[in-house]
Amino acid sequence: MSQSELTGGCQCGAVRFRAGRLGRPSICHCRMCQKAFGSFFGPLVTGHDVVWTRGAPKYFRSSNKAERGFCGDCGTPLTYKVDGQTTIELAIGALDRPELAAPRIQVNPADKLAFFDGLHDLPMHARAPESEEFYAGVVSYQHPDHDTRSWGESA
Repeated sequence: MSQSELTGGCQCGAVRFRAGRLGRPSICHCRMCQKAFGSFFGPLVTGHDVVWTRGAPKYFRSSNKAERGFCGDCGTPLTYKVDGQTTIELAIGALDRPELAAPRIQVNPADKLAFFDGLHDLPMHARAPESEEFYAGVVSYQHPDHDTRSWGESA
């Protein structure tokens, strides 16, 4: 994969990054990741040689040993960094091509939510016909999944 493929950023486009290469992608079940991502787990991949190409994250010290980076404008979770380490963990969903970082390991199983392993058994419902008009009128204000010349530019 080329370095140009290893880009990403927040949902509003104020913060963008590029990684030289990616390491091990994982799902973290710890309670801090659940809260930081507002989800059932935190999907993270090790980022090597990460460069901020637009803006920079704001940081929250989530413990005495680590800090988490996020966009100060839209709140998108972006990073997790342990003190003293030279690499950072990037939020897989913040990558422009998240499929390049399919998780290969789950960590911190003690905090895994009891219902997590049964999620794949939930019924899948197609979009209801009566909601088609609503979705046809939705205009996304999210930054596109690629770099742009300026913040706020959508193409």
